[in-house]
Amino acid sequence: MVLHPSLSARQIAELIGGRVAGDAERAVTGLNEINRVGPGDLLYVDHPKYYAKALNSAATTIIIDKEVEVPPGKAIIISPDPCRDYNALVQRFMPREGWHDRGITIGAGSEVHASVVLGPHVTIGRDCRIMPGVVIYERTTIGDRVTIHANSVIGADPFYYRKRPDRYDKMAVGGSVSIADDVEIGALCTIDRGVSADTRIGAGTKIDNHVQVGHDTLIGRNCLFAAHVAIAGAVVIEDEVTLWGQVGIPSKLRVGRGAVILGQSGIMSSVEGGRSYLGSPASEAKQKLREIALMSRLPEIAKKLGL
Repeated sequence: MVLHPSLSARQIAELIGGRVAGDAERAVTGLNEINRVGPGDLLYVDHPKYYAKALNSAATTIIIDKEVEVPPGKAIIISPDPCRDYNALVQRFMPREGWHDRGITIGAGSEVHASVVLGPHVTIGRDCRIMPGVVIYERTTIGDRVTIHANSVIGADPFYYRKRPDRYDKMAVGGSVSIADDVEIGALCTIDRGVSADTRIGAGTKIDNHVQVGHDTLIGRNCLFAAHVAIAGAVVIEDEVTLWGQVGIPSKLRVGRGAVILGQSGIMSSVEGGRSYLGSPASEAKQKLREIALMSRLPEIAKKLGL
C-alpha cells in the first residue's frame, strides 16, 4: 500500500512508540509485506530466520525486535512487537470502510446482476458480465470484457496470521485485487486480496469453476486453469501456463512461462517454463511416466528375485 503523503522513519517511530536508528529522515512511501517490497517501503520482521532477508531486501525502513547493524542508507525502528505495530500502521492508513456504494465505477455496456454485492471503490470496466451472487470486495479493479460467473468471491481477506503462544493474530489487510482485460472466472471461485499490495490476474487468463487463488499471487497473461486448482499466497505464475484439474501450488513458488502441470499434481519447488510436469511431488512428465511404468513391474521383478 502507498502512503499519501509519505512520512519519515522518525515520524513512523513516533506513531508506534518505537526507537529509530540509521537514517531517521528516510522517507517511507509505502507499507509492504516482504514478498512485495521496493525502495521507500516499510516492512516488519520478528523472527531470526528472516532478519537477513528483511535487512537486505529492497525495503528501506524495517521494524525489527532487536538491535542490529543498520544497512547503509536505511532506517530501522526497534519495537518489542513489530507485527502488532505494523498492523496498527495498516489500520491507521487504510481503515476498513464497511459496505457502502461510494466510489463504485461501472463501465459502459457492463451487465451487473442485481444480486451482486460490490464494496466501496470497486472499478468495473466496459462490456463486463458479473453473474448472480458474485461478491466483490472493496478497491478491486476489473478491466474490460471480464466475465465472472455465479457466486465467486473476489477480494476476500488473505489466509495470513501471526502465531502467538495462545492464539493466531490476523494480519491487517491493505491490499486489493486487480483483474486485467478479457479474463473469465468460473463459478464458485475465490481470489484473495493481497496483504499489502495486490493479487493480479493477467489479461486473457481463463479460470474454471472452484479455483482458489491466494493473496499476493501474480498470474500472467493467457493462462488456463481447470477446476479445483488451488494456488497459495505469493506465487508467481508466468504467461501461458496451464494448470489442469486439482493441481496444487504451495506459497512463494514460481511457475515458468508456458509450463503445463497435469491433473492432481503438486509441485514442491519452482519449475521451469516450457515443460510438462506430473505427480506429487511433481517432476517432468516423461520421467514420471517412466517411473510409473517401472513401478508396475515391481511385483514381477520381486518374484524373479525370490522376494
